[in-house]
Amino acid sequence: MTVDEEKAAAKSEYMGKTYYFCSQGCKVAFEKDPEKYLRGEGKHH
Repeated sequence: MTVDEEKAAAKSEYMGKTYYFCSQGCKVAFEKDPEKYLRGEGKHH
């Protein structure tokens, strides 16, 4: 999912990169296990 940085509901930094989220719940899920989500980075879903 692509999220507009200016309209993002939440953001988080991980390993020097900022990630933007559509909701606070998505941010929390990412922060619990970022590597799970980054394995698919660069792929469009």
